[in-house]
Amino acid sequence: MNSPISISSIPHLPLFFSMFLTIYFAAHFLIFRTWTPKLRPEASSCLISLAHGTPAVLLASNALISNPTHTFSSPNTDSQNTVLEYSIAYFLMDLFHYLIFNPKDILFIGHHLATLFVFVTCRYLVGHGAYGVLVLLVLAEVTSFFQNVWTLSNALRAESKVAAQVFDVLSPPFYALYSVVRGFLGPVFVYRMVGFYLSGEADGVIPRWVWVSWVFVVVSAILVSIVWIWNRWVDLYRERIDVIDKEKKVI
Repeated sequence: MNSPISISSIPHLPLFFSMFLTIYFAAHFLIFRTWTPKLRPEASSCLISLAHGTPAVLLASNALISNPTHTFSSPNTDSQNTVLEYSIAYFLMDLFHYLIFNPKDILFIGHHLATLFVFVTCRYLVGHGAYGVLVLLVLAEVTSFFQNVWTLSNALRAESKVAAQVFDVLSPPFYALYSVVRGFLGPVFVYRMVGFYLSGEADGVIPRWVWVSWVFVVVSAILVSIVWIWNRWVDLYRERIDVIDKEKKVI
């Protein structure tokens, strides 16, 4: 049986990792050098997330469109493997960031480790199933730009009126988009994916323990996302109620 690892693709992962490492160092020591030591690491993490999110959506979409005959068990194409390596490099870099600066953030560390498990097994172990993984990547990262802007403005809004205004304006549409993608589109696609795997059509190329693990990781991520966005809506409602109450007291 031939290995799914092609020699020509081996340099991609270290190249991508070097790129994210360079962006992170540039952000930490140059772009955000005047920021407080507490905010600088978070801002640097957001910058590499920006460098990953939208490009990953575009690259993954192109890789999916260029292979219209895909199924959930199709062999990975070269372009699909490249996107997987791009994402592996990002999550490795951001994982190191959390291990160094936020080692107690078990939720994010666990999320990154689980995501890496899915990408690495899809790319290097089974060499099949990238279609489903990349569609989920697109759904996960399509909100990345807005989430990173939201995160930065949230971190700065206490000391910047501009950041506070950006946060206030961006929050409702960002929450709405996130809710639709993570609360509806994601679950619908996972339902289709689980149905395909349960039919046994992928058993010859993707071991059952692998796709069961993928489904567990994805479903867990979706549930956590739904809880997160629910809490954000609750926070937004409370903040707007507080503003209304303050205005009434002034009147």
